[in-house]
Amino acid sequence: MSLRFYRSPLLRPHIKLALFIALLTASCNTDTQSGRLVSVNENTKTLPEVVDFTFDVKPILSDRCFKCHGPDKNAIEGDLSLFTAEDAYKALGEQKDHFAIVPKDTEQSTLVERIYSEDTNLQMPPPESNLDLSDYEKALLTKWVEQGAEFKPHWAFSPPVLPEVPEKKDDWGTNEIDHFIYAKLQQNGLAPSEKAAPEKLLRRISFDLTGLPPTAAQLEHFLNDNSEDALEKHIDALLASTDHAEHMAAEWMDIARYADTHGYQDDFERIMWPWRDWVIHAFKENLPYDEFVTYQLAGDLLPNATMEQILATGFNRNHKITGEAGVIPEEYRTEYVADRTNTLGTAFLGLTLECARCHDHKYDPVSQEEHFELFSFFNNVPEVGLMPSLDAIPEPYITVSEKDANGILDFINFQKSPLKEVPVMVMKEMEKPRQSFILDRGAYDRPTTEVFPKTPEAVLPYAEEHPKNRLGLAQWLFEKEHPLTARVAVNRLWQRMFGTGIVSTSNDFGNQGALPTHPDLLDYLALKFQNEGWNINEMLKYIALSDTYQQSTTVTPELLEKDPENKLLARAPRLRLSAEMIRDQALAVSGLLNKEVGGPSVKPYQPEGIWEETTGGGGGSTASYIQSTGEDLYRKSLYTFWKRTVPPPNMMTFDASSRDICSVKRQETNTPLQALVLLNDPQVIEASRVLALNALTTQEQSIEAQITYVFQRATSRLPSPSELESLSKYYDAMLAQVQEEEVRPEDYLKIGTYEVPEAIDKKVLAALSLTSHTILNLDETITRG
Repeated sequence: MSLRFYRSPLLRPHIKLALFIALLTASCNTDTQSGRLVSVNENTKTLPEVVDFTFDVKPILSDRCFKCHGPDKNAIEGDLSLFTAEDAYKALGEQKDHFAIVPKDTEQSTLVERIYSEDTNLQMPPPESNLDLSDYEKALLTKWVEQGAEFKPHWAFSPPVLPEVPEKKDDWGTNEIDHFIYAKLQQNGLAPSEKAAPEKLLRRISFDLTGLPPTAAQLEHFLNDNSEDALEKHIDALLASTDHAEHMAAEWMDIARYADTHGYQDDFERIMWPWRDWVIHAFKENLPYDEFVTYQLAGDLLPNATMEQILATGFNRNHKITGEAGVIPEEYRTEYVADRTNTLGTAFLGLTLECARCHDHKYDPVSQEEHFELFSFFNNVPEVGLMPSLDAIPEPYITVSEKDANGILDFINFQKSPLKEVPVMVMKEMEKPRQSFILDRGAYDRPTTEVFPKTPEAVLPYAEEHPKNRLGLAQWLFEKEHPLTARVAVNRLWQRMFGTGIVSTSNDFGNQGALPTHPDLLDYLALKFQNEGWNINEMLKYIALSDTYQQSTTVTPELLEKDPENKLLARAPRLRLSAEMIRDQALAVSGLLNKEVGGPSVKPYQPEGIWEETTGGGGGSTASYIQSTGEDLYRKSLYTFWKRTVPPPNMMTFDASSRDICSVKRQETNTPLQALVLLNDPQVIEASRVLALNALTTQEQSIEAQITYVFQRATSRLPSPSELESLSKYYDAMLAQVQEEEVRPEDYLKIGTYEVPEAIDKKVLAALSLTSHTILNLDETITRG
């Protein structure tokens, strides 16, 4: 295997779109459960024998038609909505003498006529929309009408139904996940890949469950454990670790839009780290997901609410808050409520509720009235829109003391807190509920019709027995018949383990979102999660123990041809590590990582002057960046101070969320800046030096042994003979440059604060450090394979 250095990957081979409209059924694969033809390769795309509304027609209507003929009753043109069968079949025109769709009659269906029309005044979609239909899509819609134009409710708004687990005759597979995956692979003429090598599998599981690579001791123990349940035991140990809890919390910070400052121009500091400590504690205790969410949405409304449950509601206060003079307080208070509403939609419903703030949703059955009915659940907080001063704590809040941290809140780390008591923003209901209204065009100062707490009918009607407050909303979320909560949650857990969810648009389960690649599997997992106590760790373990998860990442020409995006999972995905994991790995393999849990945020290395350049003029503790010292420099990235207007730049380069709004999936980019960060970040350079120092002081004198030590800690495997030879030659070249003073060791070894012992040969250390730095830059090092 040759060494590959981090760079932007080559573009995937372009997949040409070929339209085969004829019914060539003999050469197609058939989905045995639905009778539909299955093909993921556009080169062999054919019309299905039976056109399915959900998977074939609805995506076309949603993308090309709903903008003008969708659920938004105020945007309907030509009096035609294609959102429901009732509206789509009705008579049109002044004389009510024609129909867009007449089931089984393409001649009388003007929809068919208009999509084929060459008259630009009649053509649909109209040319000015910059939308069009391919020949294949036109034929698909025509055949759908011909077969009866059957409408179905949106798949995600119907409760999950326990599917029949496909039978599987082969011996591949350990649990039901594999049965579903294998059935779809067979339908597409594919087979699963071989199992990943033990050291690769251990590395994958360690990163996915803890965010850290396996230690040398863990590797040795696992490779020498020949018992049948070796992997399961290792998974159990990882799930029980604090590293796992912190790794889960790191993702939740994006969802909860956690930051250490209020945001907006002045961006003053806030104290919310005790809430972050609670999140870590909740994951460490494996708090059931329904309780975990209920505490955060409405812990203060639980009977005899504990201080822990009230603290958990800080989730709802993580939004931005302004302290800028001259703003209109009510305008910003409205924005805070809107943020909480939108976060509910993104985090727990997988719906873009923000789209219905100004008008009825153009794609999903959520009206503007329903948006503000949800808004009213969060509108009863006794808060103001403008902080009166720099030192003011936005109401409502609780005070957490050192005494609390030594008692009822013993999961809070107060050791590094400069204060003996800290205020933490939480939720509280007003004694008299605030009135809520539909806001015309979403504007704070244009109230119209009064509304009351209620939920979207198309999702699940709000039961009368639920209280009309946030606690009732949480109860609604976890009703047995709720179609979204469990699906959205398990989809994110799948995304955590495979990089992409079964529904790739994990933030959008609506009509514009992606269809599930394995809908029956999604429902099976959702019901399993729901029926087995909303146990997050058990679901992660269930996924990790599947043969699907344990496949190798080897890519073959056949797989690239038939399934270039790996939607069918005939192999394991090869994923770049997150921003946090890249930094934490460097610290871990070098031995620098400080595993202190919880407490106030810290300020590691950062390019000079960035904060000062962006300061809004408000002054305060966030006007300048004062770097942490000592072991605080080496704490996990979870604890890095997060200033909203200037998020940690190195982490942002590797696609970290800005934390301005709720985010359930980060963007994925490959840019030259990422390579520059790995080459120039003081943290990576310092870690390389310490890793090299460890190799020099603990290994035998041969450079091969020292490079092997570094390589194994960085990649979790031993180098091949050719790799070892290449790296040894590279070391010789670096040593020559150092000796010829092309690289000045005294300058290079000063980067970072970790001091080099006087007795060490500085030239040898510099050369080995440069070699270690190269190894930390390998594709394999920053990838979870």
